Amino acid sequence: MKKLQLNLHNRIISTENPSFVMGIINANQDSFWKGSRFTGKKAINQALKLIDEGADILDIGAESSRPGANYISDTEELKVLLPLVRQIRKFSNIPISIDTRKLTVMKACFEEGADILNDISALEDDEKLPYFLADSKIPVILMHKKGNPQNMQINPEYEDIVKDVSDYLTKRCQFAISKGISPEKLILDAGIGFGKNLIHNKKLILSSSTILQNVQNELKYNILPQHIVMALSRKTCIGELTSKKVEDRLPGTLAANLLAVEKGATILRVHDVKETLDTLLVYRGLYE
Repeated sequence: MKKLQLNLHNRIISTENPSFVMGIINANQDSFWKGSRFTGKKAINQALKLIDEGADILDIGAESSRPGANYISDTEELKVLLPLVRQIRKFSNIPISIDTRKLTVMKACFEEGADILNDISALEDDEKLPYFLADSKIPVILMHKKGNPQNMQINPEYEDIVKDVSDYLTKRCQFAISKGISPEKLILDAGIGFGKNLIHNKKLILSSSTILQNVQNELKYNILPQHIVMALSRKTCIGELTSKKVEDRLPGTLAANLLAVEKGATILRVHDVKETLDTLLVYRGLYE
């Protein structure tokens, strides 16, 4: 099985597993699942737990993006994120991804040791952010969404969901490259649940390699994006497929993640790191 590598701004991380595992820390009280809400000391303890369980990356966010959520100010984000990043850096060098749309937030967190930007707006919401990314050489996750958290789930429609998402991500990659960001630092995310219904989500879960290939074919550079995120953890689509409440969606999430990896996903963004790693280890072991 091919070793995966991801270039950060100052080092390269790798895994023998078929996917990197990105552990989620929702450092707010507005996550869609109350079991994933961690603030203050609880957020530090959760970071320690996910690191101990073997996470490759931590993804930290203070602004909820669940359907119906309201955006918050950069001051509110920084009040939560900066102490958390500083504390994590006291005991670990694990790559830290910051889930934000704002230059002020990402720049401040980068100065404290953060490594990756996870931008649900795909660099649409802050016109100065791409230039900082080009200068700092940090990777950025570009996610597809339709609308904003207040309206994105109101009757979303597409002509061809896989093509439409591929086309959008291609345009955002072209935009990022035009601002000086290297193509190898661009990571794709189809945005499961962000302006999609169950039919849309099902098609996207099974189309990671198709989306990545579509984007690569259109960009036509010597260096190309190599990674695509699948963020399914306990989401509504898992509940729709299993008829389970959010607290009971772990088995369904693991099944969907495994299929997503089979279809080309290279980064799994999850709440449940230990269980996800066990799933990947079995998958890897059976194919070795």
